[in-house]
Amino acid sequence: MEQQACDLLVTASRMLAGAGQAAAGNAAVAVRDGKILETGSAAELEARWKPAARRDLGNVLLMPGLVNAHTHVPMTFLRGFADDLPLMEWLTGHIFPVEARLTDRIVSLGARLGMYEMMRTGTTAFVDSYLLEINVLREAERMGMRCVGGEALFAFPSPAYGGWDAAEALYREQAARFAGRGRVQVALMPHSVYTTSDDVLRRSMKLAEELDLMLHIHLSESAGEVEQCRSLHGDRRPVAYARDMGLLNERTVLAHMVDVTDEELELVASSGAAIAHNPVSNLKLASGFARVRDMARAGISVSLGTDGACSNNSLDMFETMKLAALLAKGCSGDATAVPATQALNMATAEGARIFRTPGLGTLAPGAPADMIALDLDEPNLCPIFNEASHAVYAASGKDCVFTMVEGNILYDRGTYTDGLYADTAAEMRDLVEWVKGKE
Repeated sequence: MEQQACDLLVTASRMLAGAGQAAAGNAAVAVRDGKILETGSAAELEARWKPAARRDLGNVLLMPGLVNAHTHVPMTFLRGFADDLPLMEWLTGHIFPVEARLTDRIVSLGARLGMYEMMRTGTTAFVDSYLLEINVLREAERMGMRCVGGEALFAFPSPAYGGWDAAEALYREQAARFAGRGRVQVALMPHSVYTTSDDVLRRSMKLAEELDLMLHIHLSESAGEVEQCRSLHGDRRPVAYARDMGLLNERTVLAHMVDVTDEELELVASSGAAIAHNPVSNLKLASGFARVRDMARAGISVSLGTDGACSNNSLDMFETMKLAALLAKGCSGDATAVPATQALNMATAEGARIFRTPGLGTLAPGAPADMIALDLDEPNLCPIFNEASHAVYAASGKDCVFTMVEGNILYDRGTYTDGLYADTAAEMRDLVEWVKGKE
């Protein structure tokens, strides 16, 4: 048989191509033009493909990269700054005053450090909303990460715009720059129902529909938010208010959804909207316990996010996967709630929904070559009976030794391939005194 050319052949002792799939031993993945050509046994692919380069990863579990479906990645610069506070006090008393004085440089540095952390801990794609977000999109484009991002939209001026007209112009410009459904994309990001207005929310969805973008919003994050919404909007809870503003449809992802009723879950399910669950942040801010088992039973697509490094302190999606599964079991009293395969699916294929990229979250022919590898020589991963169980319950992000996005290696056993990590970390340490002076 004549060998066919490919860009790269990656081999590993074990491979898990996706949640719910059987693992393969002595496996390989052939890659060309940033996409997976074929997966299978190393012997068969070695015979079939002639790669320009090879990467033998040794005794690892090769698996799809994780998708962080809700974060504010530049907030690494505020990690540990305002801990142990309830949501509204944390936001209005500490975070918003500092963010009012943000600069492009701070956002770029915070985003860069956050992306290093995600590369290091097995995340290959993330959904981001922040201020001066163009800096996040540029850094993701430069560093090779997969990102859907958008400027946070408020009813009041932000560092990036003065009012809706300027915000809309900004979105149109960025949507044109990152047109298509490539590695870096734009989505509409109204912040929440308590920081926007009827006009901002309606216009956000109208613009999303016109530009064919997804829309992402914090919703029903806490009981306090629900009561505030009811007092401001004629006794309507956030889900009903979002419905009345035209926000509930198949292009919408709702972050958190902690304080919800059965009827609201049914409404979300029938609308086609999805939910991004953020268990670590919800616990840290004492926002409550999302009803993940009930969401899944209602037929809602549920993904996982870390939230920002200021309300979580970590961007490790392996920690998020484990906690999501354990909380679902503990809150429901059902040990079968959110089994390992479901948690892994939430962190991969379900999280890929907002990217609208076929195959993302799996290792399958035609899918993007976004993959990571866990070191099976680590004591917490030895021995191994079930690969999905190991990934969810036993692994830490620090067990990740290899991260690839679109066929490009971003992290490889201690080395970040862009070479800027040390300088970035040093500059971030210098920001501590700046932050202290802005509160």
